[in-house]
This record gives sequence, structure tokens and C-alpha cells, in this order.
Amino acid sequence: MRDAALPQPPWRRLVNPYSPVEVLSPEALERIHQASLDILERFGLEILNDEALAILTRAGAEVNPTTRRVRMDRGLVLEQVAKAPRRFTLHARNPAHDIVIGGDHVNFCMTAGPPNCADLDRGRRPGNLADAIGLIKLAQSLNAVHCLSGMPVAPIDLPVPIRHLEGHYLHVTLTDKVWAPSAIGSERVLDAVEIYRLSRGLDDDGVRREPGLSSVINTNSPLRVDGAMLDGLMAMARWRQCVIVTPFTLAGAMSPVTIAGALAQQNAEALGVIALLQMFAPGSPCMYGGFTSNVDMKSGAPAFGTPEYVKAAMAGGQLARRYGLPYRSSNCCAANAPDAQAGYESEMSIWGAVMGGANYLHHGIGWMEGGLVASYEKAVLDAEMLQDMASFLQPIADTGDWRRSDRPGAGEAEPAAARANRVWKRLLADYEPPPLDPAIEEAIRDFIERRKREGGVKAA
Repeated sequence: MRDAALPQPPWRRLVNPYSPVEVLSPEALERIHQASLDILERFGLEILNDEALAILTRAGAEVNPTTRRVRMDRGLVLEQVAKAPRRFTLHARNPAHDIVIGGDHVNFCMTAGPPNCADLDRGRRPGNLADAIGLIKLAQSLNAVHCLSGMPVAPIDLPVPIRHLEGHYLHVTLTDKVWAPSAIGSERVLDAVEIYRLSRGLDDDGVRREPGLSSVINTNSPLRVDGAMLDGLMAMARWRQCVIVTPFTLAGAMSPVTIAGALAQQNAEALGVIALLQMFAPGSPCMYGGFTSNVDMKSGAPAFGTPEYVKAAMAGGQLARRYGLPYRSSNCCAANAPDAQAGYESEMSIWGAVMGGANYLHHGIGWMEGGLVASYEKAVLDAEMLQDMASFLQPIADTGDWRRSDRPGAGEAEPAAARANRVWKRLLADYEPPPLDPAIEEAIRDFIERRKREGGVKAA
């Protein structure tokens, strides 16, 4: 892209200089901690994976092979969780885009997984390959984006068995930033590991020594972890890639209606799965994921960017720090258009995450409709909010320029969504692919074509 034509702040690693906001008193934090351990001891988790059950049995957990219910003593849980690293680096194809996870480091990610996409010109439509390409290019072009956290929109015009292969190829050719595969089953992970290895010219030991992939493992709240997710978790852990354990706990739906109750459940599920991960691969990198919010009690629809969501995000950070774990939060909104609602809900989410001590802001740009849509205009508006947040994290300077020259079109009498529409089009017009050795690209393409001939992911 031509910076002179469309200025923006440079890509930079961010460190949060502020003390996290602690919405829980020490007594309340301890009660939630103890309640979550009570849940794991008394009720346990339903583990729908035979290999995981065997691992838990060997580690000393109480396993019922008939019901697949696993109860874990609190001492066992805390002993295993303590093995997780407090800080690690995820390595990009371009070392200048490596990111640090843990401590006071903050990283903003592209959205991931929506089944639909939208823009002002073409409206709302099912996800497709062309839009996946466009949104990945946009993530590479926006300096506010540190990494990609999965496919920014599902290309449902591609067959499911090979969809992930084309997605991995786009990530390593259209960007040079850290990227993330889906961990639904082991095959997608193993394909991603091989493509990552080829893209950086690593041997097997190098892949394990320099992790570059991360993937979200969601629990099926309440208190269930499905087999495919656990297969993916173990495949990631075998190769020492980062696992982001994230319960999906919506108060009033799959969790207690109170935020405190939902947090106790979130914490139990997160600690239980992280303990399993560390039993399988001690010291393997991981993050504690928080995604507790509330639902609209009339419609049952998820709500985001609410006061409850912000408090839960901050409390999630307190819990993660209690165990010495890096923390993932999200920039979420429930708005159906890139409008004022989208802006204030996302701004609330961003503040809750950053001031809650999040190290990794999942769905950082482009998320809309509660995760059903990836929006081009929302991506630009989110990037501008993240630029502001990045500036907020910098030390106070003696001078400042309040003309906002870093915001394209600032000062013009133009609606925000219309300006964002113009900006993303210019970014894509200016896009230049990052350099990649042709021999490496050919080797990746050869691997993908071989896997496609083999049929890709086998049917479950």
C-alpha cells in the first residue's frame, strides 16, 4: 500500500503501561476461584474423547467411562495449570511481525469464523472465497492488525474437506503475519503445521521450538468438551502450538443468569481443559479465554458490549492473572450495521478487554451481528478505534497533533460508514503481497494439491 496516499500509524508491538481494572474484590475473586474448583470436583466435565479420557485417568482424575464424566481434585487441577508458560512468542513468516503473548503485551486480531460477510455496495451475503481473499488482504494492509485468528469469513463455496487447505494457503501467501488454523479435528491442524513449517523453512524441532500457530478450543458449555475439539487440542499440543481455551458462557442461556455464576462456570471449564492440555504436553503454550456475556432475556439473543460483558471481561483477566495465564478477550458487538450501536458496543468491548489486561484481542476488527457477519466497513471503523487505543497505550508526549492526520478523510463532511467504504476499497487497490520465495510457495502448493488428491479431511 502507498502510505503517502493513505496514512496510518505503523505496525508496532504494544505494551499496556496501566494497571488492570479489578472489578472483583479479593474476597469475590477467591469465592469464584473456590466455586469453580468445587464444580470440577463435584460435577466435573463431560469429555467426549477416548484418548483424553485415558490421559485423565493416568493423571489421577476420577473418570466414569460410561458417562464420560471426569471429576478432578483441585490440587490436581492447580498442579497441572501451573505448568503452562506465562509468556511466549508466536512467530510470523516475517520476523518483524512476531507477537509476544503474556505479561503486559497487547495484540489485536482480525475477526474469524463468520458465515456471512457484508459491505455497503453488495449488502449481506454468504461467505465466499473472493471475500475471504479481500478480508485477508485487508488484515495485511491495516497496521492496527497484529495477527489473523482464523478465516475472516467462511468460504462456503469451497468443499468442506479442502476448505481449510485453501484458507491456509491464503494466510501464508497474502500475509506475513501470525495466523491461526481451525482445530476442529486433528487433520486440519496437521495440515496447518506442515504449511507453517514449509513457509518458514523449519524442521520438526524448529516447529516445536518456535510456535507460530494458535487456535481456539471452545467448550460446549455447560461442562462438555466435544471429541473433535479435543482431537484438535492434542494435535496442537503435540507440535507445541498455542491453544486458546475459551468457554462460551452466556449468562441466562448456557450459564447461570448471574455474571458471578457464569464466571465460576467459565473458570471451571477453562481450568479443566487447560489442566488436560498440560497433562498431555507439559509446558505447552496456551491462553485462558474469556467470553462471558449476557443474553437478551426477551429474545434469547446474545448481547455484547454491555456493562455485564465489560465487567465479565475485566473479571476474566483477574482470574487469568491469578493462575499466571495469558488472557484472550474479544471485540464483540451485536449491531446489524456499521452504525452508532456498532461503535459504542465495540468501544465498550475494547476498553473492557484492554483494561482487563487482555494479551490477545480476538475478533479485533470486522465482527458484526454477534459473529454472524464480517463487515468491510466495520473492519475499518474497528481499526480506527484500535489505532486510538494503541495511541492511548503510548507514553504522554510533550507535543501532539490533534488534526488526526492518521485517519483518512478526517474532517470531511462524510458519514463514518461511507468513509470506511472508501478506505477499504483504497486499501485493497493499494495492496501488495508480502515477498515469498517462489520455491517455498511452490512447495506449499504441491503439498496442498497432494492433500486435495487424497480427499482432504475425512468425513466423520
